[in-house]
Amino acid sequence: MSRSEVAAVTKFSALTFEQKLDRLAEVAVKIGLGLRAGQELVMTAPIDALPLVRRITEHAYKAGAVLVTNFYSDDPAILARYQYGPDASFDFAPVWLQDGIAAAFKSGAARLAIAGANPALLSGQDPARVSRVNIAVSKASKQAMELITRHEINWTIVACATPEWAKLVFPNEPVDIAVEKLWEAIFVASRIAVDDPVAEWQQHGAKLKQRVDMLNAKRFSALHFKSADGLTDLTVGLADDHLWAGGGTTAGNGIYCQPNIPTEECFTTPHKDRVDGIVRASKPLSHQGSLIENISVRFEAGKIVEATASAGEDVLNRLISTDEGARRLGEVALVPHSSPIAQSGVLFWNTLFDENAASHIALGQAYSTCLIGGEKMDAAQLAALGANSSLIHVDWMIGSGSMDVHGVNPDGTSEPLMRRGEWV
Repeated sequence: MSRSEVAAVTKFSALTFEQKLDRLAEVAVKIGLGLRAGQELVMTAPIDALPLVRRITEHAYKAGAVLVTNFYSDDPAILARYQYGPDASFDFAPVWLQDGIAAAFKSGAARLAIAGANPALLSGQDPARVSRVNIAVSKASKQAMELITRHEINWTIVACATPEWAKLVFPNEPVDIAVEKLWEAIFVASRIAVDDPVAEWQQHGAKLKQRVDMLNAKRFSALHFKSADGLTDLTVGLADDHLWAGGGTTAGNGIYCQPNIPTEECFTTPHKDRVDGIVRASKPLSHQGSLIENISVRFEAGKIVEATASAGEDVLNRLISTDEGARRLGEVALVPHSSPIAQSGVLFWNTLFDENAASHIALGQAYSTCLIGGEKMDAAQLAALGANSSLIHVDWMIGSGSMDVHGVNPDGTSEPLMRRGEWV
């Protein structure tokens, strides 16, 4: 670490927690959303995130938001459904609410989600019921999710440290110390522990764009992942007319936003029928309150034909049975092992962070914006290029310090992109 970086960290440490939280809120609004004066903002958050919600709401109104509407989730209330709800409850979702949120997006509202729910909340619940709820919610929110995956609106996700999440990340610490440590990890990973976080994000975005431009110029037909231990030997064919993306993006409404805070990835759309080989997850997956560990799957002609896990295997198999597209890939992303999140040594048990610690793949829905002209195509046109369609989009990590990645050219030749997890 340079002298200037040490000085910046020292200066950041001297700030009060409220000042640090305010920095995160400012970055969420100015960088994450790029919120425009006159926009509405729809925000979802766990109830423990109330202090951050209030800071973000303040910055949103300062930026000219015409209205901020907040929706809260509460872990005990969610558990009460599984403990006392009638069987019919698990196939039900508030369609009226999701239709309203979709209508807000169509009328120009921005979307911000605060992550922080207990990753293990539903680990002790019946996986069949968890799956039924997930399917019902996915169907109900399909309209709104399509607007997000098509990047029609400006949206972002930031994180908030909560007690149950913190205890999972730092199990040997008293809860108050665990929360404090998790907050500091979030601040560092979110790149606000610097003198000027907004400028830092602008510079970081520019570096990601350089990498994206290089990948788009190469026009690889596939990526080949191979780990030193032999547990991953996977060829991911890329969709016809694919586009790489990373960092910020200009949404369909013309607003430049940073969808994920933090972000370290360059990603694109795989071809749904051209994925073959075996792959082993390098980190656990936290999905809808359940933990899935040591995922190992085999693909043939784009489809998962075999899937195992040392924990949460039933949840995994129900997940990939959501619909036809759930067994196929909708995203592939490259992340260097030297990313700040990987180097922190912290396993966040949260995809927003852990996916930015390692190269990863995502089951389910593809991003149409990762295809040339894709945002203007209908479902049939997207499918013809190889883009996958599904009710789900679930990222899981496969990269590590022992992973090599080669870009495969249309003529079958290849060239190294990553060695031992680092860009060549």
